[in-house]
Amino acid sequence: MLRVVPVVTRCIRSMSAVPNGNLLGSQLSPYLKQHATNPVQWLPWDQQALQRAKDENKLIFLSIGYSTCHWCHVMERESFENPEVAKIMNENYINIKVDREERPDVDKVYMTFVQATTGGGGWPLSVFLSPDLKPVYGGTYFPPRGAYGRPGFPQVLQALAAQWETEKDDLIEAGTEVLKIMEEKLGGRSTHPGPLPSASIFPTLFAQLSQGYDPEFGGYSKAPKFPQPSNLLTMFKLHCWDGQLEDRKKRGLEMNLHTLKMMDKGGIHDHISQGFARYSTDAKWHVPHFEKMLYDQAQLVTVYSIAAQLTGEDCYRSTVEDILTYVARDLTHPLGGCFSAEVSFIGIPERNLTMKCGNFFLENSQIAVFISSSKSIMTARLLNNKRGTDLSVADVIVHKYNIEEEGNVDPSKDPHGELINKNVLTTLPEKAPICDEELYKSAVERGRQLLYAARQKRPRPALDDKVVLFDVFNIIYFDQEDRLLRSVYGGEGEELVQLPTPIYGFIGDYAFVIQGMLDLYEATFDNEWLNFAVKLQDIQDSLFLDQEQGDLIQLGIRILKYIYTPLSRIYRTPYSWIKSRDGAEPSSNSISAMNLLRLSKLLNNTVYRTKAEEIFQLFTARLTQIPASMPALVDAFLTYHQDGPVLVVKENLSLIKDIRVKYRPFLTIIHLDQETSIFSGFGDLKVEPGEGVLIQATEERIKISSVEELELKIKTGKP
Repeated sequence: MLRVVPVVTRCIRSMSAVPNGNLLGSQLSPYLKQHATNPVQWLPWDQQALQRAKDENKLIFLSIGYSTCHWCHVMERESFENPEVAKIMNENYINIKVDREERPDVDKVYMTFVQATTGGGGWPLSVFLSPDLKPVYGGTYFPPRGAYGRPGFPQVLQALAAQWETEKDDLIEAGTEVLKIMEEKLGGRSTHPGPLPSASIFPTLFAQLSQGYDPEFGGYSKAPKFPQPSNLLTMFKLHCWDGQLEDRKKRGLEMNLHTLKMMDKGGIHDHISQGFARYSTDAKWHVPHFEKMLYDQAQLVTVYSIAAQLTGEDCYRSTVEDILTYVARDLTHPLGGCFSAEVSFIGIPERNLTMKCGNFFLENSQIAVFISSSKSIMTARLLNNKRGTDLSVADVIVHKYNIEEEGNVDPSKDPHGELINKNVLTTLPEKAPICDEELYKSAVERGRQLLYAARQKRPRPALDDKVVLFDVFNIIYFDQEDRLLRSVYGGEGEELVQLPTPIYGFIGDYAFVIQGMLDLYEATFDNEWLNFAVKLQDIQDSLFLDQEQGDLIQLGIRILKYIYTPLSRIYRTPYSWIKSRDGAEPSSNSISAMNLLRLSKLLNNTVYRTKAEEIFQLFTARLTQIPASMPALVDAFLTYHQDGPVLVVKENLSLIKDIRVKYRPFLTIIHLDQETSIFSGFGDLKVEPGEGVLIQATEERIKISSVEELELKIKTGKP
């Protein structure tokens, strides 16, 4: 059931700096507050800051990052904390800091500029803007001194400041021309939708992912390796597709399961405190960047759950429980909602302590110091172990997690020397137990408990306590006009706080919340969740569906314009900024397409299906050429193409439970109990209590009373 959570509006804004700091100290974003004591006169992104750039006729230096970004912290330490660099910035620029998780619209626009002009992107995003917000120059991380053909940050600052003084018009004109070129280049692809893609995109995706597969350690790319749940989910779906060749079904399942097992065994998985780090710097899933993102945990729970369904193996179920334990314990606010991330390292000014990257998560070789009482766990049975000597819990932990006296981290994966003589716990390579197997497991579990207790005595990594909607574990916050609020923040004690001028939800927020509501309906069959999803889809369409005359109407097309529109009040957001790739999280286009298809099935309403078709048509060219760039949209199109059946069950949850033992991604299930008006799209459908009716894509209706009947009679559409 929906519930109301109290959120306190905290008056945080004033145009005066906090003591010994800048205006960021009064913000709620942990990332912005981290820069509050920089000597740089940072301003938050708002109308006051933008107006100041116009009034003073200065270039804007826009720095965009997020709290768990490693190189954001590096650039802060090297440049933004340097008084000499700060002096150049303060004298010549209006300096604005943005948390990309608060303002994905700002980030998307200027990231696209940097990618188009440099061929790459990433964070920190460093962009120089004219006072009217046209980008004139940009990049990502700039070192403090020039090296390897890359200019030093002070050089860039001084050169652009001088050019602004003497060649201002040329700079503005260059920025304008770049925007025109981007419009021609990107807009030409995006604004000419083709026909629907063909089924050929499915084998093409399989081939593209297979080509990048690592047969030794799993994963569909070389190092650095990210979990990429969208790839895994789509490969699982292809395994169940009628049109997939049997050898590819077998091969795809093997690749996915091997990847999940290697990730679980590697250092990217925190074997002591649970959860997964964002990515591994090496091919073996061994040395991670230690930040843990909520969106990764959420997606990996789904992937490992599917693996458990498909195989029945407890190891996958155990990993699901591991992730949920971590989220519930370390990322959940007492009032509900989950925090964005746990940071890999942080300085603690009041204790004059700077933690190195991953310090909280690393162990040295002296494990016995933390497990001093471990001898008592071993019984006489260990006298007959394979080594012929007595063993301690410490011995077992050292063996299990490949701990080495001088550390187990390859120096090439430690460019800043932060992991010297440290160990990242990993069970790769796997080794046979060195004693009785049951006793070995018992010793490992005891050792993990002792190491966890030891970690709690260390300074904890920082917590990004934003509660952000696109993180799909999260609960929902509204204003009085039923608009989604993108974020709330952890306050004092158990308080949740909000900005006086909230940041409203973007298209991705609506898409992910609708997905969550549909998931909740399918988990509980509480119609309230489904009703809420329908309402939010209507709001999403009213905010982000282009129904008025504009660029697209001139082309004679009506199309879904899923873009980050709120920025357009300040800067004209062109159509070409549509997010057209699935990254660490699926794009809003991909999620929206799947949501629309699910609503179409649940409500028997083809209007939603037609809207999904428009999204597919928008990306036909990209899906045909490089489907691996949008695996979640391929997943949605596979659902569209398969056009699976709907099973309507009345007052028989046990039947549904039995059906769900097996992974059936193309089967939609509806449970009828009391209120059924939302299902009026099915007309005069009659279902007897305790039974089900299977509705095929052909509208054929078949009575079902058992799993065996379902297996016998189900027809899953065209191959």
